[in-house]
Amino acid sequence: MEKLVDLQLISKYFGQQLVLNKIDFGLEAGQIVGLIGPSGAGKSTMIKTMLGMEKADEGKALILNHHMPNRFVLGQIGYMAQSDALYESLTGFENLNFFARMKGLSKKDIPTAIAHTAQVVELTEHLQKTVAGYSGGMKRRLSLAIALLGNPQLLILDEPTVGIDPALRRQVWKELHQLKKTGVGILITTHVMDEAELTDKVGLLLDGKIMAFDSPAALKTNYGVKTIEEVFLKAEGELE
Repeated sequence: MEKLVDLQLISKYFGQQLVLNKIDFGLEAGQIVGLIGPSGAGKSTMIKTMLGMEKADEGKALILNHHMPNRFVLGQIGYMAQSDALYESLTGFENLNFFARMKGLSKKDIPTAIAHTAQVVELTEHLQKTVAGYSGGMKRRLSLAIALLGNPQLLILDEPTVGIDPALRRQVWKELHQLKKTGVGILITTHVMDEAELTDKVGLLLDGKIMAFDSPAALKTNYGVKTIEEVFLKAEGELE
């Protein structure tokens, strides 16, 4: 399968602090990979480094076989950051329309694309409201809708379901699995261990190191436990 994300011995320092320590990590087309770890483990830094927002001090990061940042490649990626980057003085529809145009969607295709992504995140009836009046959960849903625009080859979602109710979370995961079937590669960070069970592979990041990287079933077998949450707790305990 085509490798969409290929991190080779990536290290990153902030001053004297080693934040990422020789990270080897990959994601293939048609694969959902979860990245879990405690706050401060380096998950967001790892994503920013692979996207070229942060420069690696050592190693090589390739996205769709290109070094980042690369404007052409960015057009093929759906990215949802941990913090919402929205135009709050605009409506939800205007935000979606702006980002659809930025992603190069044709004027003809934009209305259909907006209608679909708004339906997935259950924002259809709120599209004409100004984003400044959205709740935190609604802003997360709008950010996710923006990431889904334009049929991206690769989705990188940094804690996308924070503030989203369980029913909508299930709907989002249903959409992610549909996208996987079409060959989209999906990287998702999460603190919800039940979500990690829904991925093809899980990477466990602790103190800037990938401590484990395998299927949920294999990780549970290797650690002798029944859930990914127990894998996480056991690995964290071993590290201490």
